[in-house]
Amino acid sequence: MKFAQFCQALSNRAGSSKTFLTAIVLIIVWALTGPYFHYNDTWQLIINTSTTIITFLMVFLIQNTQNRDNDILHLKIDELIRATQEAQNATLSLDKMGSRELRKLRKHYSALGDVEAIKVSD
Repeated sequence: MKFAQFCQALSNRAGSSKTFLTAIVLIIVWALTGPYFHYNDTWQLIINTSTTIITFLMVFLIQNTQNRDNDILHLKIDELIRATQEAQNATLSLDKMGSRELRKLRKHYSALGDVEAIKVSD
């Protein structure tokens, strides 16, 4: 299994309601064992270490799946732009532009939108 597929499958499972409920149950079980262990340092260390490790790993998992989803979305939008005759194909390479160029282009499209809004309201 490829890493991307593994991350996607794990992300789907991690985001499910069953996983959330399992986490709540584990936290409740941990909390209920507090009196048995006299709320000692080891008891606290278990939850602190567990949540830190899980959070650390989830950051990378989420970033991987978000990057993949973002790439897929961009490809779909690029195909729509390419397939639409009236679209400006120059927008296909926006990811290569700098921030200043993107701001100029955004102003240009905002102005076009304002013109279209005026036409519709008349």
